[in-house]
Amino acid sequence: MPSGKINVSVENIFPLIKKFLYSDHEIFLRELVSNATDATLKLQHLVSVGEIKEDIGDPIIEIKIDKKGKRLHILDQGIGMTETEIKKYINEVAFSGAEDFLEKYKDADKDSGIIGHFGLGFYSSFMVADKVEIISKSHKDEPGVHWSCDGTPKFTLKKSKRQERGTEIILHIADDSKEFLDDSRIRELLNKYNKFMPVPIKFGTRKEALPKPEDAKPEDPAPTKEVDDIINNPTPAWTKKPAKLKDEDYNAFYKELYPMQFEEPLFNIHLNVDYPFNLTGILYFPRLSQDLNIQKDRIQLYQNQVFITDNVENIVPEFLTMLRGVIDSPDIPLNVSRSYLQADGAVKKISSYITRKVADKLNSLFKKDREDFEKKWNDIKIVIEYGMLTEDKFFEKAEKFALYPTVDGSYYTLSEFKEKISANQTDKNDKLVVLYASDSEAQHSYIEAAKAKGYEVLLMDSPIISHLVQKLESANEKLTFARVDADNLDKLIQKEESQPSKLSDEETDKLKTQLEEVIGEKGLVLQLEPMDSKGAPFIITEPEFMRRMKEMQQTGGGGMFGMGQMPEMYNLVVNTNHELVNEILNTRTAKKRERLINQSLDLARLSKGLLKGEALTAFINRSYDMIK
Repeated sequence: MPSGKINVSVENIFPLIKKFLYSDHEIFLRELVSNATDATLKLQHLVSVGEIKEDIGDPIIEIKIDKKGKRLHILDQGIGMTETEIKKYINEVAFSGAEDFLEKYKDADKDSGIIGHFGLGFYSSFMVADKVEIISKSHKDEPGVHWSCDGTPKFTLKKSKRQERGTEIILHIADDSKEFLDDSRIRELLNKYNKFMPVPIKFGTRKEALPKPEDAKPEDPAPTKEVDDIINNPTPAWTKKPAKLKDEDYNAFYKELYPMQFEEPLFNIHLNVDYPFNLTGILYFPRLSQDLNIQKDRIQLYQNQVFITDNVENIVPEFLTMLRGVIDSPDIPLNVSRSYLQADGAVKKISSYITRKVADKLNSLFKKDREDFEKKWNDIKIVIEYGMLTEDKFFEKAEKFALYPTVDGSYYTLSEFKEKISANQTDKNDKLVVLYASDSEAQHSYIEAAKAKGYEVLLMDSPIISHLVQKLESANEKLTFARVDADNLDKLIQKEESQPSKLSDEETDKLKTQLEEVIGEKGLVLQLEPMDSKGAPFIITEPEFMRRMKEMQQTGGGGMFGMGQMPEMYNLVVNTNHELVNEILNTRTAKKRERLINQSLDLARLSKGLLKGEALTAFINRSYDMIK
């Protein structure tokens, strides 16, 4: 049986790199600065393990623009390369120097911070350059080397006179990429991708004010000196131990991440785990609106302090994508261009860890200072309620700290609220009935009617509340939720003493006929109920199930909770024990009876927020006529 080795031609590797490997050409700077960082971290690692004895000082990375020569320079003071190493790491496409280095020193230090992974980062330079040069001097006692390539598989390699340890990459910028010779564009990219790289990055110089001499006049300008402009923060807050950080440190870092955000975050969660994966980061809870979409994509994903993306939906649970902050992990599986996540079991583990950590932090804050937690509830509830809805494990943990405010401003956990209403709010099946309002203004009359009967009413006004109560009912068999305008309260909550009717069966049938003649086909289901005579004569209710399904259809749209269009359905509950209803029944003239029914019906519609347009105008005119 014949056997052999497949030879892969590289004649077309450069066009492929330029067109397909990276989604955006600007990525080249991230990759080259990452390589320079690798070279510096390798050097520091060799010093730490005693392989290099010399004093290496404080190495930096420098970016220079030569506009006249149309060149961009990336210089480091790192480990450097010998001729042999350039042949191995540069000429052999996709051979990762970082992986080779880590394999050699894998037992010396698990946390050396080497970034490189695939070995293709260097070749991203050909996306913007017609020609690329490498001038390098190794830390070893070997001569410098000069490599040059014009974007074809051909290259030149010769000795260099360079004496300083480190590497300089020179990009001869192509005519279609001249934007990368602009200072502001390069600064923008360095701030985007390299703002928190672990090695100082110099880009130009800046003037720094000096103290005035003692004999200086007040009008004399302060003297200045030029200093290196270091554009990054090599030691951001998430790389430090939480015990060494104070609230002001976290808030300062928040301003560094979001300089245009003027409000301070409510609180933060510091992530720090080294098993079964490495992950660090800081998540901030900002003040949130009720909108589920507008807040997303504000968490930044890093790999060894290299910015990757701010689209973290695959690694951060969806409900937490409304938060802000940073997540950094060397174990996040990326595609070959380091542009997006690959599907991997590690992603699910990281996501589960983040969910658990957030839940534990919220529970800790709740137990430590419940009063402060209650004050912040309205600003954070949308995240917690969405998490309860979408993540079962978070739902279980949230039972300890999720709050349910009443319309009067008291806060309860669900278990506390169930205990409070246990003796007073049950239905015919002995289930606890949790009454809630979704709009305290629009449902004010219904709320007042419930409070007058001694019932407690929760204020649950999130846009996803219909979905959440479904889940809460599923998890609590002896619990049912009903919006305060869902049904006749006397019918919904079973008292030992039901209200007897003041009308005979014959009178009830007569009243029903009178009402149907006036109401006609107005989309209302008529219900005659004997209720407390002090209550309203006419009440419009919306069946809980139908209204809830309709709201779920509206908030879900065509996505997670999408379903067919639900119809509008309302009940007209008529209190047969009310004095006005008795007057309607006994009114001798049909015209007056019709006027009383329409006026009472429109008042019920007005209370429900259903009286609009022509019907509202007719109601106003009729009311003036009645006053006259």
